[in-house]
Amino acid sequence: MGLPFKNSHARKREHVLAVDLGARTTKAVHLQRRGDKFTLVNFALLDTPVHDKALSAETLADLLKEIGRQIGPRAKQVTLAIGVGDTVFKQVDLPLMPLADMRQMLKFNAKNYLQQDLPDHVFDCHMSLANLTLKQTEGGRVPTGQKHKVLVGAAKRQSIEDLQSAIRSAGLLADQVVPSLIGPVNAFELAEPDAFGRDIVALVELGFRNTSIIILNAGEISLHRVVAIGGDQLTHSLAESMSISYQEAESIKVGMATEVQQNLETAVHPLGRELRALVDFFENQQDKAVSKVFLSGGTARSELIVQFLQNELMVPCELWSPAKTLALSLPPERMGEIEQVAPQLSVAIGAAISSF
Repeated sequence: MGLPFKNSHARKREHVLAVDLGARTTKAVHLQRRGDKFTLVNFALLDTPVHDKALSAETLADLLKEIGRQIGPRAKQVTLAIGVGDTVFKQVDLPLMPLADMRQMLKFNAKNYLQQDLPDHVFDCHMSLANLTLKQTEGGRVPTGQKHKVLVGAAKRQSIEDLQSAIRSAGLLADQVVPSLIGPVNAFELAEPDAFGRDIVALVELGFRNTSIIILNAGEISLHRVVAIGGDQLTHSLAESMSISYQEAESIKVGMATEVQQNLETAVHPLGRELRALVDFFENQQDKAVSKVFLSGGTARSELIVQFLQNELMVPCELWSPAKTLALSLPPERMGEIEQVAPQLSVAIGAAISSF
């Protein structure tokens, strides 16, 4: 799945560097593709320089230079995944037409289809090729008048241009800019192809400021929402309830001594309640049940948080690894880290896959 607001249209790539610009931690991966096999060549996790506002082009360029230094020189094509605060991501019914015409239609009629004015934005769309094929005529032309569910992404044109400028300043080549929400979907398809193509599952990405949930029905996105509760709020709640510092609470949140279970469960309860409401909404609308919830993100590495969310959601919950099916060709010093940090790389790995 790809929704590139900026695309170099390069026909073939062997190496891709993908960067997930997280609110607290920036994650980067270098993937190599040979045939249908993907290899994780390197990865890096760095503190995002600014947590409370957008990065300037200069600051981002410095960050990308450091990523390039850590990752190595082979990956020059860069895909950037930008967060929910910088993008619009919706599923709407649109008339079937070529994607270029669809983007142009959204540019001039965003309010009619997206229920909001989006002046000076860049748009892109994604349609299921399988469903689209069924609606094509014998001559291969799309019939007019019919509508199809389309994923629409939008971002401010100036923001995209600033990102491209930062990439050039870092000595890299801008390949794609994509919404972060598509990352876990792409990575999950590669890591868990059977569950992706057959089951009804929920992908929950526990981010720093927000938590995203995407419900997949046999590989198709049926629902996606963003909940304004993330790891930062959980840490603040834990620190307040235990009268400890934010840094101490952050260490406890993932390490989880058993004596703080009650405090943590209280902190997680609002998030679990919001996610349960979204699962209930889907199940009531579709008359189908979610069979499993797959969790990713830094906060999801806590076994207790996974257990507490399972108790709230009343659906089996599992921490999944987006690197599960990747071959590993990592530097020796990184081999021992990958199992622990892999759940944080779902957005970056999925963004890289969209570039191949």
